[in-house]
Amino acid sequence: MHKAFIFPFIKYIHPIWNFNLPQKGKYALWVNYDLLDENLKNRLDFDPAYSSHSVALRDAAFQALQKGILCFDERLSLSLAENPALSDNYRFIRKYFGKKWVNFIFLLRLFSFKNPFREVVAMFESRNMQKSDVHARPVDYSKEINNSSQLLSSAPLVSVIIPTLNRYVYLRDVLMDLGAQSYNNFEVLICDQSEPVNKAFYQQAESDFGLKIKLIIQEEKALWKARNTCIRESKGEFILLFDDDSRVDPDWIENHLRCLDCFDVDISSGVSLSSVGDKIPAHYAFFRWSDQLDTGNVMMHRKVFSKVGLFDRQFEKQRMGDGEFGLRCYSKGITNISNPLAKRIHLKVSSGGLRQMGSWDGFRPKKWFAPRPVPSVLYMVRKYFGSATALRMVLLQVPFSVMPYKYKGKTKYNILSVLIFALLFPVFCLQILVSWQKASKMLKEGAIIESL
Repeated sequence: MHKAFIFPFIKYIHPIWNFNLPQKGKYALWVNYDLLDENLKNRLDFDPAYSSHSVALRDAAFQALQKGILCFDERLSLSLAENPALSDNYRFIRKYFGKKWVNFIFLLRLFSFKNPFREVVAMFESRNMQKSDVHARPVDYSKEINNSSQLLSSAPLVSVIIPTLNRYVYLRDVLMDLGAQSYNNFEVLICDQSEPVNKAFYQQAESDFGLKIKLIIQEEKALWKARNTCIRESKGEFILLFDDDSRVDPDWIENHLRCLDCFDVDISSGVSLSSVGDKIPAHYAFFRWSDQLDTGNVMMHRKVFSKVGLFDRQFEKQRMGDGEFGLRCYSKGITNISNPLAKRIHLKVSSGGLRQMGSWDGFRPKKWFAPRPVPSVLYMVRKYFGSATALRMVLLQVPFSVMPYKYKGKTKYNILSVLIFALLFPVFCLQILVSWQKASKMLKEGAIIESL
């Protein structure tokens, strides 16, 4: 399977990164430093110490992506022709990801029967490279965003779509935040799968918050069916997907519309802030090309669903349905901007919602002896990236997935997780094998994607 790695070693750190796939959009994802204006060049630290100028341009293009340099002229695209040397790869990893990743990749490649002499020499050549903050000096688009009011002036109808399951306490706060929005031409569609459904709750919410709510009652506990049903029933020109355990500011809808207007793109991916799990990434603070799609906070033009279809129901009661949809959009050349202004606080409550049906994340099943990772994760990765990448992902992530989600990203618990993985290695191998077999069955069955 053809890849578009900016540096091949990125596959060890981000094996299923959207941008590892070939670009099909009519914009410059990887920009050519030589063709940029001086203001943008000044934000980049051009590094001539690579083996050739063309490889140094790859480094600059990676910086540009991370700093939010958005170029909509495909003539500014960098041609990824000459492959980086082995020493270039080690330099790149040491520069942007640090010594620990260099050592990990070195060991991984030795266990993969790479030439040890070549690996040692290449790693040694990068020894003096200091780690760099690739997110320093990002582009500031605040002036452009503030001047983007044409779409707001036309006041298009926005359809806010919320699937819910046994979360009325949190859903009330969600609806209160919607009632306080500065932009008011929107409808709210809620697909309720609770037992029992509390119809009086919605009547009270409409009265308290001045909302018009279209309630859809669904007996089947199925998240993607719920979202698909609401999308079909919606009337808005723009679809805004939301979760039932989130809090947003009064300018949330407005900021999504400003982003779509300012950059003339199809998707505005809002950022999700949470105190549970990993720390908040630095790039959540500025606009950039988005490498993910979170169905708890994303606005898109209705035509997106007409182009790519609705959500794949192979993901019911599993994980990564939104990730698959994001990859599908990317593969069709649909533009997606990460929008720091359209933020939400994701409460990630422990009861109700998808967690009642599935798991905390794709690598942490609710039951100890359930398939690991969740089969839908392997289904998605093998479909878009191939089986070799799926195996690499399993090797990189499963050993760190043993501890509960609340400890995710914490060093001492990562170490403990790896130790438990080593101690119970046969058990985890069985989990992976079962997951792989289930994913194979899903791939054989094929996607369950309906048209809008």
